[in-house]
Amino acid sequence: MLLILKRSYKIEFMHQNSCVYPLPLQQVKPPCRTFWAANGPGPKVFLTTTSSSTMGRRPARCYRQIKNKPYPKSRFCRGVPDPKIRIYDVGMKKKGVDEFPFCVHLVSWEKENVSSEALEAARIACNKYMSKFAGKDAFHLRVRVHPFHVLRINKMLSCAGADRLQTGMRGAFGKPLGTCARVSIGQVLLSVRCKSGNGQHAQEALRRAKFKFPGRQKIIVSRKWGFTKLGQEEYLKLKSENRIVPDGVNAKVLGCHGPLANRQPGRAFLPISA
Repeated sequence: MLLILKRSYKIEFMHQNSCVYPLPLQQVKPPCRTFWAANGPGPKVFLTTTSSSTMGRRPARCYRQIKNKPYPKSRFCRGVPDPKIRIYDVGMKKKGVDEFPFCVHLVSWEKENVSSEALEAARIACNKYMSKFAGKDAFHLRVRVHPFHVLRINKMLSCAGADRLQTGMRGAFGKPLGTCARVSIGQVLLSVRCKSGNGQHAQEALRRAKFKFPGRQKIIVSRKWGFTKLGQEEYLKLKSENRIVPDGVNAKVLGCHGPLANRQPGRAFLPISA
């Protein structure tokens, strides 16, 4: 009698003169394990489990520590899988510099490797919250780090008889497994610019994105105007003096330099009105 249960379990037994004799198990590919299913009274049953042929990906915690030099994709390092994250600017990325004055950053407080899967998960979490509570056209999210560092793995065989095929640590350089970003302490991971009314939503969105990263991060409200390098008061002052030239999400500052013939003796800069 042959019974087949779920999860690839095969139960083989034969009744003869009130005794149980295990039948010879057929060769199963991939290799299987045989063990007793019950130790109590009653007929003894053999269980045969088949192992899965596909292995899971090695956890990112194995590559958390920054050890060696950067190892980017190059003509010497070929066959690198594409990073999981492909989009680094989400939302209204073409809005001018005057549209979104408020800015908040998610800053790393660890020196570690951050996988491309973690960056993509954080981007999705932040974008989903901001789109729901602030609106799709009310923010601009930017991922500030890129996964250029290539991770390697020295694959080891785990099937039956693999001891004869493995070479141990001989030639253990490994093949590309994935990519990650090398992050230092104080480096910005994510940045969101929006209007001042949606500042709380931006901070909550980054708080939810924190759970996608390992280690410690801090949410810091920027004193700058949007993604520029100018402070809030300095930007408004320069704008009132007509010295600000919008340049996409950034801004250029017009200096007071000019030809020497136009300057008065003893003055290093031209007047603002010039």
